[in-house]
Amino acid sequence: MSTLPRRLATLIVVAAIVAFLSIKLSAFRDYQIAEVAYEVTAVAGLTVLTGLSGQISLGHGAFMAIGGYATALLLMHLNWPFVAALVIAAAVTAAAGAVVGIAAARLRGPYLAGATLMLGVALPAVAYAYPATFGGDQGLDVTFTVPASLSNSVPPTRWDAWVGTTVALVTMLLLANLCYSRIGRNWRAVRDDDVAASLDGINVAAARIRAFVVSATCAGVAGSLLAIITLNVAPGAFTLALSISLLTAAVIGGLGSLPGALWGSLLIILVPTYATDVATSHGLSSSVGSNIPIAAYGVVLILVMLAFPRGIQGGLRRLVALFGGPPGREREPERKPIATPEHSEKEGSS
Repeated sequence: MSTLPRRLATLIVVAAIVAFLSIKLSAFRDYQIAEVAYEVTAVAGLTVLTGLSGQISLGHGAFMAIGGYATALLLMHLNWPFVAALVIAAAVTAAAGAVVGIAAARLRGPYLAGATLMLGVALPAVAYAYPATFGGDQGLDVTFTVPASLSNSVPPTRWDAWVGTTVALVTMLLLANLCYSRIGRNWRAVRDDDVAASLDGINVAAARIRAFVVSATCAGVAGSLLAIITLNVAPGAFTLALSISLLTAAVIGGLGSLPGALWGSLLIILVPTYATDVATSHGLSSSVGSNIPIAAYGVVLILVMLAFPRGIQGGLRRLVALFGGPPGREREPERKPIATPEHSEKEGSS
């Protein structure tokens, strides 16, 4: 089976599993599925940016804010259908990503991280400066309901889970096709050695900007999903902690791996909830119990990094390799070594 049909088959299987779970589980679990959907959408874009093109961003919460507020404004004032609002929000976020990406193409390492960090801190504060438009600290309320034809049989939380999962899976499919295309190979070349990539004819700046645009667009789509799931868009939802949690999920799952984005998102969403349930069931006080999720989050992060230095997906690949993986599975395309002038001189002298 060729690559694209295999990806489509995987997408259909995952969608069927999510639909089955959403029907069998409670409304709260449906809400968690929806949370994982918007989280994995943003993390997938960030893992492409950091894992494939080698750029570090600590401000992706700002791009989620752009997508969320754009969706809220379109739904409130123009009464557009959600799909149309989602497309426009993604386009607006892509434009913002292009602007930031042009500046980011000139920065590296800690300088890029610092610049995106300032963006993540400053941009949500715009809502406080223009409360008439963005609602100030209370934010904007969003109306998103189940279609009339399904309102009697599908609860709102289940509909959110279905919509969020559909958008997340389509995003993952598009990213997978992009990562294994010529564009993805150029990103890997720039990540590994930008000087050699430039000598090979790759426009390094354009490749980095393109990666930033793609990643920002994914964050904007995630912000749109967050808006319809929480039914509110406020600056408090797009704090620096959100940006850091996105990067943490990408690292835990495995940088450069789209399945890793799913594993990291599951841990980020589910671990604090289960830790809170354990603290409550053991009768811990509210002051102590509120710190349990943070402690559990840190312990899980440390254990994953010790056991799987390349993330959960990297650990799974090692296990599959130990026991003999199935033939024909996808692997990251290898980049052929690029002949540089120094390399040519060494070969000639030998």
